Amino acid sequence: MLKLNQLCASYGKAQALENISLEVMPGELVAVLGPNGAGKSTLLKAISRAIVSQGTLTLDGRSLHDVATESVVGLGICHCPEGRRLFPELTVLKNLQLGAYLRKDKAAVAKDMQRVFDLFPILSERCGQIVSTLSGGQQQMVAIGRALMGAPRLLLLDEPSVGIAHRLKMEIFAAIRSIRDTGVAILMAEQDAQSALHIADRVYVLEHGHVAQEGTAKELAQDDRIRRIYLGLN
Repeated sequence: MLKLNQLCASYGKAQALENISLEVMPGELVAVLGPNGAGKSTLLKAISRAIVSQGTLTLDGRSLHDVATESVVGLGICHCPEGRRLFPELTVLKNLQLGAYLRKDKAAVAKDMQRVFDLFPILSERCGQIVSTLSGGQQQMVAIGRALMGAPRLLLLDEPSVGIAHRLKMEIFAAIRSIRDTGVAILMAEQDAQSALHIADRVYVLEHGHVAQEGTAKELAQDDRIRRIYLGLN
């Protein structure tokens, strides 16, 4: 579905991504692990065309290099960015509705809104509440919900668990797994290696802008280096 080959990206003279090769199959949940500064967010920005990149980047065999950033959503790629980037003075409902701004299928939009409320019942209770008054975890739910309102075939999630209380983090990871189970492919950048390995199908480890390791979640969960560096286990 998504294929990257020798993808490179830089900020000025600073190389952020170096020869990244990566694939996401339809309906697959792929996690990208790595420390701060490894290039995880840059990778997702390159896929959603928020930054310029070089190399091969295709969706269903079609190159994305000539696709404008504002057109990516129409191809089925929705990006839930690091830091959530919500409209803080608008309500939960308005933020969710803005996720569907390109869509004309009103009945399907209403169905997807209900799907978001089923995933995150608290949002249904607080749909009229100003987003800035929600907790960090609830705001993350809104951000994921807004991305889902774009009807993605591929959902890009950037650090969905950062700064969130443990209980809400577990709810969010359970919801991410439920989204995958509906057939939406997910590429998730995440620092919480233990939780990511628990729900992912496959994993890539980024270090210093390149892929240091890759494999199934089960393989990497048993890898001595991953256990030592990312899980804190001997």
